[in-house]
Amino acid sequence: MVVALFTYFFFFYMPKNQDAKRNSIHLTPVAIDPHTQKFHNSLFIADLHADSLLWARDLRNRHSYGHVDVPRMLEGNLGLQLFSIVTKVPKNLNLFRNDDRTDNIRLLSIAQRWPVNTWNSLYERAIYQSQKLHDLEAAVPSFRIIRYQEDLQQFIEDKQSRGRLAAGILSLEGGHALEGDLENVERLFDAGIRIIGFAHLFDNRLGGSAHGLEKGGITEFGLEVLKEMERLNILIDISHASPALIDDIFKHSTRPVIATHTGVTAICDHSPRNLADGQIKQIAESKGVVGVGFWTDAVCTSDVTGIIDTVRHVIDLVGEDHVALGSDFDGNVQTPFDVANMIDLTQALLDAGFTEPQIRKVMGDNVRRLLLENLPSMIR
Repeated sequence: MVVALFTYFFFFYMPKNQDAKRNSIHLTPVAIDPHTQKFHNSLFIADLHADSLLWARDLRNRHSYGHVDVPRMLEGNLGLQLFSIVTKVPKNLNLFRNDDRTDNIRLLSIAQRWPVNTWNSLYERAIYQSQKLHDLEAAVPSFRIIRYQEDLQQFIEDKQSRGRLAAGILSLEGGHALEGDLENVERLFDAGIRIIGFAHLFDNRLGGSAHGLEKGGITEFGLEVLKEMERLNILIDISHASPALIDDIFKHSTRPVIATHTGVTAICDHSPRNLADGQIKQIAESKGVVGVGFWTDAVCTSDVTGIIDTVRHVIDLVGEDHVALGSDFDGNVQTPFDVANMIDLTQALLDAGFTEPQIRKVMGDNVRRLLLENLPSMIR
């Protein structure tokens, strides 16, 4: 009986409980104007960061916990969700100094009954999570994965004519999953990954993390990875990178650079990974975008006001073409709404005095333009 109870707790109760506990919603009721609903339904909405693939939640079905699944994407008119792949998180995580000696994802992978080869391989964890999204695409006719420019163009046309469709694009959060093997960049490209963040929560072989011990710049291996990513048209994500690594990425990159999920220090100087104005200007100069986060460490509030203030600051600083949404849904954070209630943000932007053309860009048009111009093409 004890063994049976432990088995049930560890393999069935604990994963769901942790998901629900760590990915919560601080929902404040918002009065939605009838005009807002019509306007919201006409938007192309894109979000640049969700860690949903980390959890055991079946994204085919609607859930009462967590932030993202396909039914709620369709309900909230979220057209394109970037699904990030997390492969390693240290124990006793903090914002300022972490090493790479511990691995909480190993325990989670065992508890969620991932394949044995993922227990000790960060690369295999990345492959497994990418396969989860491919399995979702195969199982749900209203969901598809974006791999190439042509995929996105076809999705846009189909969504305009058919309405209820959703799509995902894969990214990698932290180059440690490459396991020091440059050939793994192309292997992950073949698995569908189109965006790679060099660092996550600790320093790695590519360079320093904003939360690491050394917080250094790009390494020789990191420079090789950057060149290989540019050859394959994989976008670089500077979220979580140390200031020295960010400087080096801008020094060596020739393509747009993005921050998929971040805050800005001018609004919220709480986290070392929030971006300074100079870094935001460098993103704009590269023709990239800043994905504004929804969680407290990014915007210093638990409601929508911090998101609005951050969006306004980026627009005032570099213009309306370089700001986007970067929620960090399902990323062990509390957000003011889930994907089903994205209209709350549309209403808040309207109430704050943003114009409808500005809102269209913020909510998704900037991401659509960026990806149409910079994803790889099927025609090589």
